Amino acid sequence: MKKILILCTGNSCRSQIAEGYLRHFAGNRAEVYSAGVETHGVNPRAIATMKEDGIDISGHTSNHVDEYRDIDFDYVITVCDNARERCPYFPTKAQKFHYNFPDPAKATGTEEAIMAEFRAVREMIKSYCEQFVAEHLSA
Repeated sequence: MKKILILCTGNSCRSQIAEGYLRHFAGNRAEVYSAGVETHGVNPRAIATMKEDGIDISGHTSNHVDEYRDIDFDYVITVCDNARERCPYFPTKAQKFHYNFPDPAKATGTEEAIMAEFRAVREMIKSYCEQFVAEHLSA
């Protein structure tokens, strides 16, 4: 079984959404973890927008990357430029991937406008995760 780590700055939105979708699409073909170079707690809007798509991430926790130093990951995916730049060295054979998704937590305006940004980013991450599983975890 493959081990995947998704890294973001605060492990509150993008990496949490990606963890949810990678778990969903990979099923029993991978163990999926997410972490941040900081921890900001799981964003309630990320939980809400995932619930709209039928995926429950309400039990996720915001974890610091140092918690996973002893795990030999197969894949490390950074989902923001800041995490890629600040990502600590992992003594691992892991293949590294990067995609800089917009940060929906920085959206401003009405609640409707902010949730629209969360949904847009969710859909980008969903497509990325579905494609990643098809390319790297196919049976």
